[in-house]
Amino acid sequence: MRSPPTRPARRHARPPARPGVTRRAGSARPGAPGRPSPADPDGLPGLREPDSPPWLAARILLIRPDAIVLDKPAGLPVHRGPRATESLEDWLPLLRFGKRHLPQPAHRLDTDTAGCLVLGRTKPALAALGALFAAGRAEKTYWAVVRGRPPEPDGTLDAPLRKVSTAAGGWRMEVDPSGQPARTAWRTLGAGGGATFLELRPRTGRTHQLRVHLAHLGCPILGDPVYGGPGPGGLHLLARALVLPLDPPLTAVAPVPAPLLPRFRSAGWDGT
Repeated sequence: MRSPPTRPARRHARPPARPGVTRRAGSARPGAPGRPSPADPDGLPGLREPDSPPWLAARILLIRPDAIVLDKPAGLPVHRGPRATESLEDWLPLLRFGKRHLPQPAHRLDTDTAGCLVLGRTKPALAALGALFAAGRAEKTYWAVVRGRPPEPDGTLDAPLRKVSTAAGGWRMEVDPSGQPARTAWRTLGAGGGATFLELRPRTGRTHQLRVHLAHLGCPILGDPVYGGPGPGGLHLLARALVLPLDPPLTAVAPVPAPLLPRFRSAGWDGT
């Protein structure tokens, strides 16, 4: 009988499967086990390390010599923190795929947000990716379902953000003229059931930027426990697509997570 896979040394026993982390029916895509990505010149058979957990292998959207793009599940922090019992860092050894160094995230993605997350597979690649994000040359597209609707079907919000904290409520971001510049473009894709389906393009990368900006517009993202109120399915925000001007260009698209499907569909998403 095959022994169950083990986690990297020094970690606790593997926790039970958690919502959004298990592989979903129909979620396999190029890069999943047994289906090497056509964008993978390294020819990595099966795209799996010996102990790679199935949910992790199934969430590889793209792999190539310089980068991996993951479909990060909502609820999984990218980095370890004082309150995190599990993070993506725990699984980086299982994403090495023969490289000398562990892959490293090239940008941030909130714990509660699902979707495209790119990792550099070499130190030069990580530096190049970081430079693209720092220069604003990474084309990021998000999808969200919000309560109500924005003041206009499409537009751009310029609203500086700053971090505030209290002993009772912890920290959060808020719109403040003295904060860091933050800019978000939005476009309405559909509406229904008292909610609106939006495409979002952040022009800056501030913490919680999209969540705070939409709440500021009077249409908080459904399921946002900090800026709008919790709800079924969790935060209805998806890092839908990522385009990077590399050589060759990198393009990745993440699927809508199963818990978000009902509200995305009722708000006008046609499944394409």
